[in-house]
Amino acid sequence: MRIIYSYMLVTVALAATFAGCRKEADRHSPQVGSGTVPQKVSNVQVVNKPGGAAISYTIPKDTVLLYVKAVYKLGNGKQAETKASYFSNSLLIEGIADTLEHEITLYSVSRSEVQSEPTVVKIKPLEPPILRVFKSLQVTTAFGGFNLTASNATRDDIVINVLGKNVYGEYEVDINKSVYTNADTVIAKIRGLDTTEYRYGFTVSDKWGNITDTLFKTFRPLYETEFSKANFSAFVLPGDAPQVTNGAALPYAWDNKLGWPNTSFTHQVNGGDKPHMITFNLGATGKISRIWIRPFPEGNRYYYLTTMKRFEIYGSASPSLSGELDNSWHLLGSYEVIKPSGTPYGTDSNTDQATAAAGFNWEVDLNAPKVRYIRIRCLENFAGGTAQSINELSVYGDPR
Repeated sequence: MRIIYSYMLVTVALAATFAGCRKEADRHSPQVGSGTVPQKVSNVQVVNKPGGAAISYTIPKDTVLLYVKAVYKLGNGKQAETKASYFSNSLLIEGIADTLEHEITLYSVSRSEVQSEPTVVKIKPLEPPILRVFKSLQVTTAFGGFNLTASNATRDDIVINVLGKNVYGEYEVDINKSVYTNADTVIAKIRGLDTTEYRYGFTVSDKWGNITDTLFKTFRPLYETEFSKANFSAFVLPGDAPQVTNGAALPYAWDNKLGWPNTSFTHQVNGGDKPHMITFNLGATGKISRIWIRPFPEGNRYYYLTTMKRFEIYGSASPSLSGELDNSWHLLGSYEVIKPSGTPYGTDSNTDQATAAAGFNWEVDLNAPKVRYIRIRCLENFAGGTAQSINELSVYGDPR
């Protein structure tokens, strides 16, 4: 009997424990089904921001409260709302594309989705992001197309829409030319156009459906073609770095062949620790638009050893034979190779490899004069030295 009695005592104790747990759980579980109206928020404060405002408030001490909701209208007439849980004492109003005064209605909402009485506050947004981007938008003529630049300081998700004429002569968005970004500095290069006259429209829109007015531009792209590599030749000047002695050669940089030894590869020791330079003759004088460079991979690593990280490209129509970078040379551009993944030295992601294998297009200053000779000067390679390697290069522009 004592055994049975002890078992009964344990059973009673467990039952009491579970009952206590249920009461504790009940106190913290959603009170669904309750029609209790929650209390309103109080002490509401507004800080106006571009395209909206930050609203802070004091949360009511109300056990039925689940979240706070703001309801408002966008500039295009659509209704929007944003929510913040009872753990937060603020919420953000976004998507308003003007600087007019707007009413924001705040509600406390219970666990049973019962709303409190409304609290109405007024905000006056600062200039919206899309208007700022639109005002900064620059469209400039380029080789084979045009360049788009803009500033998006608040890093909002925006679209720079490019509008071209359809078969009916009506302007419509060309999604292949439009730019989708949240970068703070927008730089886009639209290529593949003929040298005929074009007229495009440009607008800026956001994820809420707001859209700016239209900027129209008429332009004629500059002629661009590839300089014939059949006319290229080495033009070694005093101060140019020697190639390594186990097979590499400067003309291999334009032989249309990949892999070893078909590459230009300067020798770090014999070339010294100053920036390594190579020089070659295009065989024709013309205006350069861009130079395409494919780095040489060490195994399957492109951002490694003698791959150029920081470098300069110079051009000359008639260079000094002294080898000095004097006023007979014009700086066409300063460049830096950025590893897409940002992974440590010696490790390339699949994206890194695909990006480098496709080669990099380095655009030249549009105001640069016509040149016949090109000089590439490596300031720093990925190993920290100054030797340089180029598996293949091509030069584009107008050689006429």
